[in-house]
Amino acid sequence: MSRSIGQRAISADAAASAVRAAVAEAEALGIRINVAVTDASGVLAAFLRMPGAFLHSVDIAIDKAYTAASFGFPTSRWPAILAQNEPLRTGMPHRPRLVVFGGGLPIEEDNVLIGGIGVSGGSAEQDELCARAGLAAIGL
Repeated sequence: MSRSIGQRAISADAAASAVRAAVAEAEALGIRINVAVTDASGVLAAFLRMPGAFLHSVDIAIDKAYTAASFGFPTSRWPAILAQNEPLRTGMPHRPRLVVFGGGLPIEEDNVLIGGIGVSGGSAEQDELCARAGLAAIGL
């Protein structure tokens, strides 16, 4: 009987590259963002804050990455999930750190969850574009 398992996690280099690429996309869009990358367990691995980005967006970006890593799907899926399930709609949005709008994406490599990326500062759609740019920069 094995008492432990190996887990894959995003590397420090990949996490740093992803946040830099998300910031570059935000610059191209003309917005200021905060961007966070977590490992698969939701622990912060990288973070960047553009000068002038909203202060409240610091925690929102981190929590978007945490939420995406926690559930393994984009945070933009939550509105549809909540609309279809009254018990979840009543309780889940009140959970600490759960973000139920777009801007958080899981990071998967070879169908294995290795982290999450969260962006906050623009619209939900702009945030997700920046997060996708972060993933594209690391080949995912």
